[in-house]
Amino acid sequence: MDIAMKDKFLELWGTYFPGAELPIAFYYADEPGDLEKVKAAAERHCFLGQLAAVRKGRSLCFDNESIGCFGGRRYLGFEQQLMPNFEYFLSCGIPGKMEGERYKKTPDLVLEMMKKAPMLEAPARYAVFKRWDQLEAADEPAVIIFQDKPDVLSGLFTLSGFDESDIYAVIAPFSAGCGSICLHPYLEQQKENPRAVIGMFDVSARPWVKKDTLSFAVPMKKFARMVNDMAESFLITPSWEKVQKRMNLGAS
Repeated sequence: MDIAMKDKFLELWGTYFPGAELPIAFYYADEPGDLEKVKAAAERHCFLGQLAAVRKGRSLCFDNESIGCFGGRRYLGFEQQLMPNFEYFLSCGIPGKMEGERYKKTPDLVLEMMKKAPMLEAPARYAVFKRWDQLEAADEPAVIIFQDKPDVLSGLFTLSGFDESDIYAVIAPFSAGCGSICLHPYLEQQKENPRAVIGMFDVSARPWVKKDTLSFAVPMKKFARMVNDMAESFLITPSWEKVQKRMNLGAS
């Protein structure tokens, strides 16, 4: 991790996004060092709830056994197989056996979708999550994850396209909440011209995150460009100043 870039972002973030939360960095590591390892999950639960502690400055690392949700293990790349009858789980369910989430109209639609869905194989044993200010020189963040209100996301969205002609510099794929902050942006990081991912639209994940917020996950190589562009972008204009004032006042 480039510590000079880390400090530069902290200064610029405080200047242009006053009062907004610092983002979380996500990456993989074979050895967690002195990081706190999340204990094996005793029951099914969404690991997104545990990221609230990371947003407060507590660094955590997860392995396959730490994740209590089948989907979480898949979207972090720890498992490749779908849960049994997933096409029914995501759609209409099976009477007397399984309640469906009804996110897709039919099981066949789910099967077709999954043929196109990307997969990730975790490149190391642990998935690490650290708040930006907790990063150290030895860390190698792959994805930077923001969770905030629309005013903040509007700035990130606009900044992400500042140096691009492509109108699709940001994507919003149908995904589980963990997929939108881990799998999709991590795979984008491997591309020559990665895109940011806006997410946390997953209804099942919403109870685990703050209301009135969405996520914005940026591959690190794209994020570095965004940081370098901040001081010459729209962020220095009167248009953004109006939004800044609203942030400072804590208005919604």
